[in-house]
Amino acid sequence: MEVERTPATKESKYEVSFTKKHIVKALNISSLPKSSILTLSNLDLLSGRFPVTYFYFYQNSLGNNTFSINKLKSSLAITLEHYYPFAGRIVQNPFTSEPQIICDNSGALIVEAEANIPLKMLDFYNLNESLEGKLVSIVPDFPLQIQVTHYTCGGISITFTFDHALGDASAFGKFLLSWSQIAQNKPMPCTPNHKRNLFARNPPTYHPSLDQKFVKCTMEEITNIPTPKVLLKRLYYIHVSSIDWLQSLASKGSKEQYTKIEAFSAYVWKIMVKAIDKSHVMCKMGWLVDGRERMCVGGENNSMSNYIGNVLSVGFGEARVDELRHGSIQTISGKVHEAISKVTNEAHFRDLIDWIESHRPGLMLSRDILGQGGPAIVLSSGRRFPVAELDFGFGSPVLGTVCSTVKKIGVAYMNQRPSATGDGSWTVSAILWPEFASVLESDPIFQPMTSRLLHLF
Repeated sequence: MEVERTPATKESKYEVSFTKKHIVKALNISSLPKSSILTLSNLDLLSGRFPVTYFYFYQNSLGNNTFSINKLKSSLAITLEHYYPFAGRIVQNPFTSEPQIICDNSGALIVEAEANIPLKMLDFYNLNESLEGKLVSIVPDFPLQIQVTHYTCGGISITFTFDHALGDASAFGKFLLSWSQIAQNKPMPCTPNHKRNLFARNPPTYHPSLDQKFVKCTMEEITNIPTPKVLLKRLYYIHVSSIDWLQSLASKGSKEQYTKIEAFSAYVWKIMVKAIDKSHVMCKMGWLVDGRERMCVGGENNSMSNYIGNVLSVGFGEARVDELRHGSIQTISGKVHEAISKVTNEAHFRDLIDWIESHRPGLMLSRDILGQGGPAIVLSSGRRFPVAELDFGFGSPVLGTVCSTVKKIGVAYMNQRPSATGDGSWTVSAILWPEFASVLESDPIFQPMTSRLLHLF
């Protein structure tokens, strides 16, 4: 499908022209299930329907491993046989107004584009400038959208945008890894489970504290979260030596050996107090937690490891601003560990499923993410998310990370991913209010992502 080109102008340093569109459907429709409607689970209703975009950058491929759009399309068509909801449509149930997936093989959208700069000239730090409307353009009719952008140097970027109703990071990671394996003519790494069988107990029962932590809301309320300041989207590089130093600082002389994420969280929480209004006495930090390892459907070990859908909760810790300002990394790491521990168990997830059941129909969300809990930041860890492994037949990426096109959210947000180098360093994408971004600009650990850090020069 040809589309009108938008040529770069002389005044513009960085423009993207959209050149083609392709709709890719599952190859073998006879393998698809007879039932065309996939009802969302209770935990799917907690996703907020936020769009999630993963973006990967590849240098100019040499030899026989050159990029082929036809190979990408054909391997996607095979992948969609196994991940058939990703080729469907998301519509409102006429009786409950809750979203549901129509698995009718409408297809996924691939957009081809051309940038007027070489890859090394891209601003990898300022994601507001680099991504939105250029490397990511949302078409609401497609829950899965891919954009392949060619650069003048021969490099390419691929952005994958998912509707959160399709799943969470674990589900998307399995989809992308499956697709890359199929593109390389390798066997599927897993057999996806699309049952969405996270059912409430009868009768539903839950701890009353959940009433203070979560709230029923509408899609309109989610898209219009009060956000008094323009959110800045940034990408940082965290060197492995900094990560190891923070963990050592948190754990030295302590009975508890804190994880890298706990130590890093303590550092971020401590920095955060420099960026909030002095009128605030308290502030919060939250963590997205995957429930797959905490829950077993049917009593089988790891029976949820291949579950495709949302199995996320969020846990928040709260502390006094002066305690964070003057406290040690070790002390704050203890607060982080305590807060995360409260939600990393099956009882919490069972209660949450029952709480949602008691408030259906509708969408649900954390009060803090809706901006109802004062200043807060949420951290998501993607240490297991495939980065270097995402080879579609033309080499491994130099960068793979995540961001969102969401314009309004009630908290600051950071998402950690392993560096494509595999040396233990991280990339951290962030959605921040301006004062927070300003504080990080002078921080020695948060390095703005550059082409040199990616070895593109």
